[in-house]
Amino acid sequence: MRQPAIRASTVNLTQGAYEQLRADLLSCRIEPGTRLKIQELCTRLSVSLGAIREALSRLTSEGLVVAEPQRGFRAAPISPEDLRDLTMVRIEIDSLCLRRAIALGDVDWEARLVAAFHRLSRTPQHTAADPTRTSDDWAEAHAAFHAALVEGCKSPWLLRLHGQLYAQSERYRRLSVSVAPRRRNIEDEHEKIVDAVLARDADQAVDLLSRHLRVTTDILLSAAPPETVQQRRAARK
Repeated sequence: MRQPAIRASTVNLTQGAYEQLRADLLSCRIEPGTRLKIQELCTRLSVSLGAIREALSRLTSEGLVVAEPQRGFRAAPISPEDLRDLTMVRIEIDSLCLRRAIALGDVDWEARLVAAFHRLSRTPQHTAADPTRTSDDWAEAHAAFHAALVEGCKSPWLLRLHGQLYAQSERYRRLSVSVAPRRRNIEDEHEKIVDAVLARDADQAVDLLSRHLRVTTDILLSAAPPETVQQRRAARK
């Protein structure tokens, strides 16, 4: 009778390790390109070798971790070329999702979007200890807002692609915070997108969203190559 409880505990530990590693990768607490030493991760997260290997396997399938034959695992690297390509693809997919959402989304979708925007606008963006770092609460609210923006498209495949692209972009967005100009008003950008969506103005909404997504790319590429921003960020730790 004890076996189901033991199995449930193992599953929970594995899921917990996966979620913690994923959060660390997205926030760049684990820097892009860093070698992931399995034994060290086991010790830090207090889980078994099997739990870490399963978590790393899932993260590899998501493109957040790279498996290197005979060398183990490494956090996926970043580069200007990857950032440009990622931004281009994300704009294409998010624009398609948003157009479909505006065409197909109902009033309940609108209500969820407004609620997600309200939550985001009321959540402090930066940590109290370091204004160059995004707070985890804001990052969670930001992800929820962008998910709510497109969920009305009613296409599981498009939403899956949207989620994968958002996760990849999140690492770059986190790096851009430390070099973003103070004049950027990201809340205003979000609000204008919501207003266009509620007005059912697909062309305006897509244009605003596309510009919003390009800003992070422009900030990073104009400040320095992403790898250099990463190095400067690591040096401040």
